Amino acid sequence: MSDVVAVPRILSEDGKKYLKNHGMHIVELDDMSGESIVKQAADVDGIILLTDPFPNEIFAKMKNLKVIARHGVGYENVNPEFAAKHGVWLTITPNANASTVAETTLAAILDLSKNLTKVSNDMMAGTFQDKHIGFDLEGKNIGIMGYGRIGRMLAQKISGLGMNVLIYDPYITETNIGKIVDRDTLLRKSDIISLHMLVTPETEKSINKDAFKKMKNSALLINYGRGALVEEQDMIKALKDHEILGAALDVYDEEPLPLSSDLYKLDNVLLTPHVASFTKECMSRMAVDAASEVVRVLSGKKPKWNVNKK
Repeated sequence: MSDVVAVPRILSEDGKKYLKNHGMHIVELDDMSGESIVKQAADVDGIILLTDPFPNEIFAKMKNLKVIARHGVGYENVNPEFAAKHGVWLTITPNANASTVAETTLAAILDLSKNLTKVSNDMMAGTFQDKHIGFDLEGKNIGIMGYGRIGRMLAQKISGLGMNVLIYDPYITETNIGKIVDRDTLLRKSDIISLHMLVTPETEKSINKDAFKKMKNSALLINYGRGALVEEQDMIKALKDHEILGAALDVYDEEPLPLSSDLYKLDNVLLTPHVASFTKECMSRMAVDAASEVVRVLSGKKPKWNVNKK
C-alpha cells in the first residue's frame, strides 16, 4: 500500500506530479486548518503545509504522520520540538525562494522610491499631473538586517544601482559586497532598511519605538521577511507621526491583515498580502523541494532540510 500525503489543492502541479511519480497517493485539501486536516486526512503519512497554523493538539490525532514539509522557509506555524517529540520531521525549502523574495523586495524599494503605485492610482482617478515626487536610489544607504540567503541575494541585485550597502548580522564577519556595521549605525545611517532576520527571542519585535527613534525621518522600512520582527503598533505610530517616511509591508502580526487595521488608513505604506515568493517558478521550486523531503522521509531516509531532530 502506498504512502498517503496531504497537500493543499493550490499546490503547484509540479509538486503533485513529483509525489505521484514516486508512488505516493495524495489527498488534496481546500482547507488546511488543523480541524480540516484531522477531519479529512488524519491517517496521512506526510503533509505539505503552507502558512496555516498546525496546532500541537492534532499531532496525537495523526498516528501515522512522519513528516511535515513546509512550503517555504519560515516555520512559526509549527512547533518543531513538539513535532520531534511525536516522531515527526519538520522540513523547509531554503533554496527555493531566496532569489524571488529578493526580487520582490527590490521591486518594493523601486516602487516606493518613485511613488509608482501612488502616481498610478492618482492617474486612474483622473489626476494626470501628479504631486508625488520620488527620490534617486544612487548614492543612498540601504541597510540590510539579516544576511542569510535572501539578504545576500538582495545585496547582489541592488549592488548595480549605485547604493551604499550596510549590513547588520551578528553572525557575519566578512562580505564581498557593502560594509558590515553595528545595529545602531545601520538604523541611524540607512535611507532604506530591509528586514531579513530570523525570528528569535533577540529579534522578535526588535523593530520597535526605540528603533524608529534612531531612524532618519526620511527613511523607508521594507519588511518582506517576518511580521514578528516588527512591533506593529509602534510602526503604525511612527508612520502616522512621520518619524519615518514610509514602509512597504508584505507580512503582518495577523494574516490576512484584518480590515480594521490602521495600516489601511495610512497614505505612506505599500501593502501586499504575503506574496513575496508568488511567481510560477518559485511556486514550482518550493512545491518540488517540499515534495522531495516528504519522499525522502517516507522512503526511510533522513531529510535534507530538517529544522528539528527526532
